[in-house]
Amino acid sequence: MELATALKGQTVQNVIRTVGINPNHWYPIGWADRLKPGQIMPVMIWQQAIAVYRDQEGQLHALEDACPHRGVALHKGKVHGKHIACAYHGWEFDGDTGACAKIPYLPDEQKLPCANARSYPIQEKYNLLWVFPGDAAQVEAHDIPSVPEYGDMGWLMVPVTAHFKAHFTICNENAMDVFHGFLHEELQGWFDPVLLDLKQTEDLVRAEYQVSYKGRLAKFLGLSDRADEVTTLPIAVQYRYPHFASALKGVSSLYLMRSPVSPTESRSFALFFFRVKLPQWLLNPIRPVLSDFIQRFLLQRFLRQDVEMMESEQQAYLRHPSRRYVEINPAILALQRLTVRQYEQFVQQSSHSSGQLQHHNAARSSIGAPSTIEAVMSNAVETPSLEGLGQ
Repeated sequence: MELATALKGQTVQNVIRTVGINPNHWYPIGWADRLKPGQIMPVMIWQQAIAVYRDQEGQLHALEDACPHRGVALHKGKVHGKHIACAYHGWEFDGDTGACAKIPYLPDEQKLPCANARSYPIQEKYNLLWVFPGDAAQVEAHDIPSVPEYGDMGWLMVPVTAHFKAHFTICNENAMDVFHGFLHEELQGWFDPVLLDLKQTEDLVRAEYQVSYKGRLAKFLGLSDRADEVTTLPIAVQYRYPHFASALKGVSSLYLMRSPVSPTESRSFALFFFRVKLPQWLLNPIRPVLSDFIQRFLLQRFLRQDVEMMESEQQAYLRHPSRRYVEINPAILALQRLTVRQYEQFVQQSSHSSGQLQHHNAARSSIGAPSTIEAVMSNAVETPSLEGLGQ
């Protein structure tokens, strides 16, 4: 659906800062090459604590980070073959099913108790570890974002990790809002942005802007042949829930993978790709050094400025959660509508299926485990409506 690109002021109420995630998607949790066989890594995806480990054969597993025996964090334990052993009593759990597989102080012939840690689908792609924190029955219906430049030697890849003390919607709006180039003017960022085109579907917002560049940085990145000339180029920014992709055609690409941690904390894993005007024989030996240089001395400088603004915005919301704000970028309003819609869709689906799971939840509640619907509603303080989001 085509949307108007006119910049008109609309008053927005910050219900968007209470929205939860739709967990029925793949979310990144770390770089794959940093998790070695026998290692366990604790991660948090929207307040779900998960223990991710690589067994002795190199296979990945993800279990709820709580031992079904006493609730001790499983990431404090050890990897025994394909199992994870709790640090407290040594109970072992199968990495694929989460079922109790061994209790060291029980005879081998004795039947094990019915003790299961929730297991999560996990996979490795683009040197990232991906976990599906939602309904495992829906995993086949969702794909990890495509990154066609990955492995193409014609591009220089620069991975970047970021951590924000801010709600994931604040971070997402920063990525969609090309008008914030003003923030980066001292770093020779972009200027004179114009919103050219805006489209929206059920799970996607795509905006095309026109931006201008000038300076030594623009020349270094291949945006212009001379540092003193202005180059104007279109940039496409696409948000397909819950991740971003943007591109300067033929010049650079960015894939920004979001990992919401909590209502006030987010992480991201980015893959930048640049065209470098060097012959392959010269570029290949210096790829690691050049990638590290761009990450440390170029991208991190931009990122630090963004982080400061996003965390300031989060603190302002926490001080005055009922304050209203004015937004004029229709791409941001479209992004907010999509985000709320995705969460409402998840809550509605979960509420519908909860009736079928009532007996199961009653059994779990009898031993103090939260019911499915309680887990669903804990995603946010309240379920926001679309009212007031510029619909």
